[in-house]
Amino acid sequence: MLAVYPGSFDPITLGHLDIIERGARLFSEVIVAIAHNPQKKALFSVSQRIKQVQAATVHLKNVRVDTFDGLTVEYARSQQATVLLRGLRVLSDFEYELQMSHTNKSLWPEIETVFLTTSNEYSFLSSSLVKEIARFGGNVRHLVPATVAKDLEACFTQTPIPSQQPLE
Repeated sequence: MLAVYPGSFDPITLGHLDIIERGARLFSEVIVAIAHNPQKKALFSVSQRIKQVQAATVHLKNVRVDTFDGLTVEYARSQQATVLLRGLRVLSDFEYELQMSHTNKSLWPEIETVFLTTSNEYSFLSSSLVKEIARFGGNVRHLVPATVAKDLEACFTQTPIPSQQPLE
């Protein structure tokens, strides 16, 4: 059974990787589908995110990485996937994901959504949080794969944060 795990993965976190690894044990193949949304301002380009996810999942032989534009359900149909894989961290995630699951089902009744709850150690983790920590020089090595931590460090050392000078 083929599952699609869609997201922006900007950047991939250890929480994402946890869902991918667990999904790889449940399904014969998992496609990590990186959404290209030109209306969102991403920190990393799609090609950078592909490389990051490929490096993080190299040990998983039944995982491949791809990109898509448009509706997730249409991408899944084009790949002949029957499952959308989604991770849940907190109750508010469930409300949003349930709405998306029902919407996708209305667009393609054959698609199923499988929710995996995050492992406890990643229940607080988001890509936005990681970027914020990195932007201010914090250590993110325990939150993202090593290659992503290096990419974040390189990104934010090249674009220093403007200092907060007190107004006189």
